[in-house]
Amino acid sequence: CFSCLYYSSDFTLGFQTIQYELLQKKLFQLEEAEGGFDQFTRSYRTFGVQRQPDNSLFFKEWAPAAEALFLTGDFNNWNKFSHPYTKKDFGKWELILLPRHDKSPAVDHNTKLKVVVHTKEGERLYRISPWAKYVTREEKSVIYDWVHWDPALPYIQIHPRPKKPTSLRIYEAHVGIASPESTIASYTNFTTNVLPRIKDLGYNCIQLMAIMEHAYYASFGYQVTSFFAASSRYGTPDELKLLIDTAHSMGIMVLLDVVHSHASKNVEDGLNKFDGSDSCFFHSSPRGDHSQWDSRLFNYSSWEVLRFLLSNLRWWMEEYRFDGFRFDGVTSMLYHHHGVGTGFSGDYSEYFGLQVDEDSLVYLMLANHILHTLYPSCITVAEDVSGMPALCREVQEGGLGFDYRLAMAIPDKWIQILKELKDEDWDMGNIIHTLTNRRYGEKCIAYAESHDQALVGDKSLAFWLMDKEMYTNMSSLIPMTPVIDRGLQLHKMIRLLTHSMGGEGYLNFMGNEFGHPEWLDFPREGNNQSYHYARRQFNLLDIDNLRYHQLYAFDRDMNRTEDKYGWLAAPPAFVSAKHEGDKVIVFDRANVLFIFNFHPTKSFQGYRVAVDVPGKYKIKLDSDMVQYGGHGRLDHNTEFFTEAQPFNGRPNSMQVNISFDSTKVIVVELLLNVIKS
Repeated sequence: CFSCLYYSSDFTLGFQTIQYELLQKKLFQLEEAEGGFDQFTRSYRTFGVQRQPDNSLFFKEWAPAAEALFLTGDFNNWNKFSHPYTKKDFGKWELILLPRHDKSPAVDHNTKLKVVVHTKEGERLYRISPWAKYVTREEKSVIYDWVHWDPALPYIQIHPRPKKPTSLRIYEAHVGIASPESTIASYTNFTTNVLPRIKDLGYNCIQLMAIMEHAYYASFGYQVTSFFAASSRYGTPDELKLLIDTAHSMGIMVLLDVVHSHASKNVEDGLNKFDGSDSCFFHSSPRGDHSQWDSRLFNYSSWEVLRFLLSNLRWWMEEYRFDGFRFDGVTSMLYHHHGVGTGFSGDYSEYFGLQVDEDSLVYLMLANHILHTLYPSCITVAEDVSGMPALCREVQEGGLGFDYRLAMAIPDKWIQILKELKDEDWDMGNIIHTLTNRRYGEKCIAYAESHDQALVGDKSLAFWLMDKEMYTNMSSLIPMTPVIDRGLQLHKMIRLLTHSMGGEGYLNFMGNEFGHPEWLDFPREGNNQSYHYARRQFNLLDIDNLRYHQLYAFDRDMNRTEDKYGWLAAPPAFVSAKHEGDKVIVFDRANVLFIFNFHPTKSFQGYRVAVDVPGKYKIKLDSDMVQYGGHGRLDHNTEFFTEAQPFNGRPNSMQVNISFDSTKVIVVELLLNVIKS
């Protein structure tokens, strides 16, 4: 079990002291060389292309291995040599284009550009600026083009950022699949049709995937080609700004799924070999290659790479007004072995030693320090499977400074259970261990399933539970089959148990809240470029006689109940019962008592449960209610009174009924809220 032992270990404390000293050294260097991190992280205002007050255009690139740079495009009829850059110190190149005679910029809005790179070997290469703010692809082309984005009337966001919530409920979403149609959905569609659903469901944060431009759609956005460009396949930058502004008007924060762990190997429309060399932004091969991801790995020790990546974070915060980031692939960044072929048992020797990539670790500390200093309400989430100690402790403590880490073992446990075990073989203690096995004082985002579990080759929880019967037996006009009945009840119980016990935040992937059928598969050669599985069938919710809306209603009321009582912001749950024979789990958190009966055949009358606070209890959420696809067997007018009878580690206890219909294969769960006398 991961613990807080690192606080008392001389070795680990020493390691974290060194980490903090390295961070301080880097901050001092930034102050000396760049005037501080504030200026350094605004380099998106000087690199790429910038329109000056007199409408001249200033171009700047970093290409240390290049022999010469030229600018070409629609503005000069694609002349390859008429507009050379001037070489500056430290591998930088600059060019100024004076305005036309009518004082308008020399390059029109929405016209194409290219950087022409001449290498020392005599090659002539055509590249997109790494700082390009907008790139597009013509329908019959496979290569993206750099498009100058400088509208006369850009969208101005008007709504302030929402206040940072104490209980974080994240809706993980992908704009392109956010429609029932077999096509790529748009930012506008998301704003109009999806945001209202998210608001209704009670989520207070959206995690947007696949926003950073990626040439290969089926990469799910994790093979980034243009780091400063919002994906044009969904619409324009202004339409994304409207989406975020609208979310803010609803009180919903928006996180960007940022990929700084690696980059696409694309050359013509990516960062790879920008200046003709094997390195530039990356380590040279083989260190600069990720064998499993077939991608390039950043050189975090490079000053200009730090400028690029840190300015990239600042760009998304300032230009689009995102509220924070989910950092992808943190495990790969933290270790030289990138987590490949390596298991993590929790032993501290796995986290402190030569296998740790010191440069990337300092980069993550630097990123979190800068973000939280400039934007106190910013939220950062780490995707780390290793369990790195102090990942979510402040940098002043020697931690990496993240607010949350993803509790990645939880969805794996649920999938393992559904794949391998019969209902009667579920191990209550093992489930509780997985849900509570986290480092004390480091906040976790719990989730039963994310986009990973929905991908082709795997199945969503709903599909594991109900499989092919979802095609024929989800109608409420016919009696529930045993498979559908069991599937609906377990779908709700798994999600509530994860929500209430698994962390200090909760995440759901788009569509899974209502038991989205099938899996997720993007158009590719292997499926004849089909969009059939690259969509979310929200239309199923609008059909009253299908049971999907019942799961939706439960997810909504689960979030609303949490919003009222705040168990995610409370200390970890106190588990008073994990009875293997009865398959019952009882725990309390935030003065809310949770009772789960996972037994496939048993109901219980007068079942004694432990409670902390004496008084009168009433049911506040019950998954067996008819509107949630249950059987309505509990009387919600019943009041439960505690007795001063110690039980299972609590000073008080009371008796409750956990109903069961013996003619059905079902499970019953109820949530009781304490009301002090």
